[in-house]
Amino acid sequence: IEDETQVSRATQGEQDNYEMHVRAANIVRAGESLMKLVSDLKQFLILNDFPSVNEAINQRNQQLRSLQEECDKKLIALRDEISIDLYELEEEYYSSSYSLCDGNDLPLCEAYWRQDFSTLSPESLSMPLTAATAEQSVATSQSSTPSHPHVNGHGAGPTEHS
Repeated sequence: IEDETQVSRATQGEQDNYEMHVRAANIVRAGESLMKLVSDLKQFLILNDFPSVNEAINQRNQQLRSLQEECDKKLIALRDEISIDLYELEEEYYSSSYSLCDGNDLPLCEAYWRQDFSTLSPESLSMPLTAATAEQSVATSQSSTPSHPHVNGHGAGPTEHS
């Protein structure tokens, strides 16, 4: 049964079609708006989530500190190995026939550790260690009779050994 209305059937169809397009466009616009809102929320959360950022920074710091400790341990072990090898090489050098030093001369590491700091003057204590030891060696070489010129316990003579 057809109801008589003021608009014809074709006009009513066009109006319904137009209304569906408008509502579909509104639904699409609302969906895009929701997606932009979700994106903004994600971006805000990523940029302003201080507890998780701080946690990530703390974890990275902890990793780097453990790596630093591991490197320090390896360096200390390497230093100890090199020190032992150097000591053995110095011992071999000073006990060999190629050595140009006196029998009273100490290897470098022993001379350094057995150095008598009581003979240093108060002025030399304020200087760097290398300057103080150089000053002390000049003072001792002037006061004693030099048998061979030495630099840091190594012979500096021009003679060569066969």
